[in-house]
Amino acid sequence: ILRRVSLNPVDVFTTIFLILGVPLCLGILLSRLFPALADKIRKPFKIFSFLVFLGFVGAALGANWQIFLNVIGLVVFAVFVHNALALSLGYWSGRFLGLEIPDVRAVSIEVGIQNSALALVLIFDFFEGLGGMAIIAAWWGIWHIIAGLSVALFWSRRPVAPVTREAAV
Repeated sequence: ILRRVSLNPVDVFTTIFLILGVPLCLGILLSRLFPALADKIRKPFKIFSFLVFLGFVGAALGANWQIFLNVIGLVVFAVFVHNALALSLGYWSGRFLGLEIPDVRAVSIEVGIQNSALALVLIFDFFEGLGGMAIIAAWWGIWHIIAGLSVALFWSRRPVAPVTREAAV
């Protein structure tokens, strides 16, 4: 499946901006202008975005099921190791820089849980859904749900004392 790839950086930026930037800006604007409405629709939007994500993962797996079965062992291992390294890098970087534990946890999650749905969109848009790439991104998405929920559950059972302005000064 190796082949020469040439991407137009403007096209990639435009796609990423439309997928991430526009919704982010609209969400911030909505929450600033209409906070009550934002609070009311927050949960339905979380559910909707999760369902869209599952749709992308399902489409990637469905279109490449045989490839998935052939490479799942290697893919599972590679994604697990990469994710464990990313979570650890985020966590220990925050600790090394002296961040408070809530911030350390946030950095760890931010570094460790990447945007798999974005990866799938880019793969389908710029690489014609190339099977191996789609399988890795699809499994990555599934694993990030498992890892993210596991880390959140682990940390929720280990609360930290709230940081107050007086304590921080």
